[in-house]
Amino acid sequence: MVVHEERPIKPLFAKGPSLGVHLLVLVVLSITLMVVDARFTLLKPLRSQMGLVLMPSYLVTDLPQRLWQGVASQFGSRTELAAENEKLKTEALLLQGRLQKLAALTEQNVRLRELLNSSALVNEKVEVAELIGVDPNPFTHRILINKGERDGVVLGQPVLDARGLMGQVVELMPYTSRVLLLTDTTHSIPVQVNRNGLRAIASGTGNPERLELRHVADTADIKEGDLLVSSGLGQRFPAGYPVATVKEVIHDSGQPFAIVRAIPTAALNRSRYLLLVFTDSRSPEQRASDAAIAQEQADRQGLPASAVGAAPAASPAAPAAVTPAAAASTPAAPAPAAPATPATSAHPPATAAPAAPAATPGAPVISRERH
Repeated sequence: MVVHEERPIKPLFAKGPSLGVHLLVLVVLSITLMVVDARFTLLKPLRSQMGLVLMPSYLVTDLPQRLWQGVASQFGSRTELAAENEKLKTEALLLQGRLQKLAALTEQNVRLRELLNSSALVNEKVEVAELIGVDPNPFTHRILINKGERDGVVLGQPVLDARGLMGQVVELMPYTSRVLLLTDTTHSIPVQVNRNGLRAIASGTGNPERLELRHVADTADIKEGDLLVSSGLGQRFPAGYPVATVKEVIHDSGQPFAIVRAIPTAALNRSRYLLLVFTDSRSPEQRASDAAIAQEQADRQGLPASAVGAAPAASPAAPAAVTPAAAASTPAAPAPAAPATPATSAHPPATAAPAAPAATPGAPVISRERH
C-alpha cells in the first residue's frame, strides 16, 4: 500500500507589506529628503548631477514648442511678414539714431572718468541664454536657463532681457542655471530714481507684476511714472539698468513711510531669450592702479588714456564704440599738457614725471564714489 504524503500548497502570490506601509515609508523618506535639502547643503552635489542627467528631458519636453514655432514661422502669411519687416526697419532706424547719441554720451563719460583717473566699465560683456524651464512652485519665482558652470556662469550673475533687469543666478549646474527673479519675496535690489537720483530698496512681493519700495520717507521726491534704475550700490547688479516704473505712491499722514508700488520693466512672464551680464570683477583700488598705469603709458606714447586703458576694461565689442571717439578726442588730449614748458617737446621723458602725481589723487576720488 502506497501512502502519498500531502504537501502544503504554496500560495500563488506571496504576501508582503501592504500598500499602506509602502506609502508611509515613501512619505517619511520624502519629508526627510525635503528637510535635509532645505536645512543642509549635503544634497547640492546630487542635485547638480541630477540636473545634468535630466537635461535631455528638458530638451525633449521643450521640443514640441520649438516644432510649433518652426511650423508657425514657415506658414506665416506674406502680408504679416512684410508688415513686420517694415516695423522692424522703422525701429532699427530709430534705435540707430539713439545709438549715435548714446555713443557721444559714452565717450563723454569716458573722458570724464579719465579726468578722475577711474577706469570703471562703460560697456559690459553679455551672453545670450534661453529659458528652458519654470519653477512650478507658485510661491517661488525662479526660472531655468540653458547656460551653466561650463559656460562661465557664476553665482550672483545679473540676468536681464531686452527691457530691463530680471534677476540673478542663485544655483549653478554644469549646463544649466537657476535664476531668482526680482519679484520673488526673498529678493531685494538697490535702486535709484532716474529723475533725481533718490536711492531706495526695491523688494519682491510674490506678484510677477509688482515691486515695492521699502522705507521711503513720506516727504521723498518720488511720483508716479518715475523710472527706477539699478544703483550698483550692492556690488551685485551693474548700475544704470532699468528695473521698474513707479505705478502709485500712497501718502499717509499717520505713517513715517510712503507706500510705493512699481511695475518691473522686464517681461518676467514672457521673455524667452535673456542676457547674462559679465561685469568687471576688479576692486576699486585695482581699477585705480590700472588707470594710473594706462595714463602713464598714454603719456609716454603721446596717446589719450582712452586708447590705452579702455581696452582691458571694456568688453570685446567696446573697441567699435570707443576707438572712433578716442581718435576724435585726440586733439583734446594735449589740453592737460598745455601748462608745460616748451621744453616738453625737446625732452619727451619729462612728460612722464607729472603723470605720477596726477594719478595719486585718484584714490580719494574713487573712495568718494564708493560712498
